[in-house]
Amino acid sequence: MTSLELTLLYLLAAVLGVVVFKSLKLPPMLGYLTVGVLIGPNALALADQSESIRHLGEFGVVFLMFVIGLEFSLPKLQAMRRHVFGLGLLQVFVTLLVAPVASLGLTFLFPSWWIGTLHMTWQASVALSAALAMSSTAIVAKLLADRAELQSEHGRRVMGVLLFQDIAVVPLLILIPALGAPASDLVQALLVGAFKGALIVTVLLVGGKRVMHAWLKLVARKKSEELFVLNILLITLGLAWLTELAGLSLALGAFIAGMLISETEFKHQVEAEIRPFHDVLLGLFFISIGMLLNWRLVLDQWPLVLVLSFLPVFFKSALVALLANGFGASKGVALRTGLYLAQAGEFGFVLLTLTSQQKLVPPELLNPILASMVVSMLATPFIIMHSNWLVLKVISSEWLTQSLSLTQTAAKTLKIRDHVIVCGYSRSGQNLTAMLAAENIPTVAVDLDPDLIEHTHQTSPKATPHKARTSAVFGDATKPATLQALGVHRARALVITFIDTPAALRLLAWMREHAKSVPVIIRTIDDHDLEALQAAGATEVVPDALEGSLMLASHALAMVGVPMRRVIRIVQDQRSARYSLLRDYYDEDEDGHH
Repeated sequence: MTSLELTLLYLLAAVLGVVVFKSLKLPPMLGYLTVGVLIGPNALALADQSESIRHLGEFGVVFLMFVIGLEFSLPKLQAMRRHVFGLGLLQVFVTLLVAPVASLGLTFLFPSWWIGTLHMTWQASVALSAALAMSSTAIVAKLLADRAELQSEHGRRVMGVLLFQDIAVVPLLILIPALGAPASDLVQALLVGAFKGALIVTVLLVGGKRVMHAWLKLVARKKSEELFVLNILLITLGLAWLTELAGLSLALGAFIAGMLISETEFKHQVEAEIRPFHDVLLGLFFISIGMLLNWRLVLDQWPLVLVLSFLPVFFKSALVALLANGFGASKGVALRTGLYLAQAGEFGFVLLTLTSQQKLVPPELLNPILASMVVSMLATPFIIMHSNWLVLKVISSEWLTQSLSLTQTAAKTLKIRDHVIVCGYSRSGQNLTAMLAAENIPTVAVDLDPDLIEHTHQTSPKATPHKARTSAVFGDATKPATLQALGVHRARALVITFIDTPAALRLLAWMREHAKSVPVIIRTIDDHDLEALQAAGATEVVPDALEGSLMLASHALAMVGVPMRRVIRIVQDQRSARYSLLRDYYDEDEDGHH
């Protein structure tokens, strides 16, 4: 197969994999892994894992670490320090401590059943524990965003742990190569690796910030997009090469490059320019990982694959739940946090690949571990989808906690009638409630961000009398029980300000059955889902893109000399044609003049 044919095969496989998994509402990463298995030498044998493809996969890891470094933010760490350096640090540390002991214990107790005649060294156990400690940022963050849970109690803890895992990859990339050294030189290798890593990081971060800022500024003055992109590629791959030359990993240099650029004003431009390279090459990395999987060996060792799929998921979920509970989370929140972080992660594959290169893991064990990691990631969307049901089944008091929370919410809104329920209290929700309050219309806003709710409660004593009719409560607006507690049957209208079409469709289906007389207004990004939302029962759908374009057009018309009265009429006509609720009101003004 020629290079062109091989490239076309990879691109076709990647496109088909992403299309299929996107249609199933699953992360594209799983599509890459699946097509890698299918086209690999152990399945359809359409392609072999050539050296060039492996190098492209390594570049994918380099750009992944570069983007992680680019997103590294000290203010962000400061704001989430309790979850990051408390829960996240303990999760990784305890996993590295407990998992090797458990693995070696099981190997000793069940040598013939656990891994047959294979011998698991303590170095291999530590390296595999490092891979086990990682969870999937790509999958979990997307699912949290889709379910509007990023600001929930468990969502904030999950993101804190994921953030620390991303940081922990850096020392682990130094640790694993050192573990591959002979036993007699292990301590020396660890000390040398740690010293070299600390020295390079210190030199680059201390002396590199000014140099990076000055260099990027010089390049930007040339006003050449091609030169800017080439420069970013040179910096990323150049620092990756330097760290590899020092006996460390490519990924460490890329991470430092990202950190250096994140301190400059060019951060967002760099992120936009590098994203296509990052996505394409990372896709190739996951395809190359999938090609390593030998499904025949997996079938031969299916009991071991099942054990390796179940035990790490159970261990991680239980460990994170216990730690989260120890950090003050309720049992329900703690268990949800554990369930969301139970799977393997993309950095787990990176560390496993590095472990394999150091020949720490027996080849016979590599395939069952790979298969178990893929299985855990495939199961993640379903675990998260049913997490609330699992929590209610495992924790008997959780239903009481939820009922108490809903009762408290209902008590706050019990005496309010003819109010407007605002689902989502971000900037759009706050602007809306302020305008409604100015007209003396009672409103109840609900949001999952406790900081927004706390801020509202702190500022409410200083509010003017008419603003006192606005209240904000903590809750999940996508759940019917929350809406009932907010008195949806007594409400004058329901407004959904957060952008989540699947959740909006579920709410509309429930409203159509239980509160059909209450009008529902929904905010969207554009009119892509307009017909679906209207068919589901939305009274009105307001796309941000349309309103933004109308305001842009009105300013442009006024600037070029069109009379303001005519500008207003043009915008009114456009809105009249678009919004059925406003159509009858644009025929005449408030004074009755046509």
